[in-house]
Amino acid sequence: MACQLLGNLGEAAEQYLDAIADCVKDGDPRVQIAAHVALQKHGKGDAEAVAQYLEHEDWNAREAACQAIGDLGQAAVQHLGAVALHLSDGIWRVQEAACRALGNHGEAAVPHLAAVANCLSDKEIGCRATDGDVGRYVRAA
Repeated sequence: MACQLLGNLGEAAEQYLDAIADCVKDGDPRVQIAAHVALQKHGKGDAEAVAQYLEHEDWNAREAACQAIGDLGQAAVQHLGAVALHLSDGIWRVQEAACRALGNHGEAAVPHLAAVANCLSDKEIGCRATDGDVGRYVRAA
């Protein structure tokens, strides 16, 4: 949470960039991802570093990576194809995070609509539906 907050605070958090960079070496991949995202928001990071976690063995890391790519905007558009592959991850939380990430990218996700549509027949409700407010997960690119 601290990495996320410092990433969102802009100039006010510039003095903490070294501490955020240290979190890239944290033992938990979710903290590492949050640190990469925070650095990216300060113009010091690399969306590629986040995308590498999409292939992590820990589903928590894959979920966090999908969420992060959804939050990184234009800097992460080139990784939407890799995110779309996780629509069939087998872990519903990763699948849901992938779907939301694609939705966050709006029209940039159009090439992956067939993969999203395949989720309509998934056994997990989290993949087939949301809380009824789908619009909040989709924004224009």
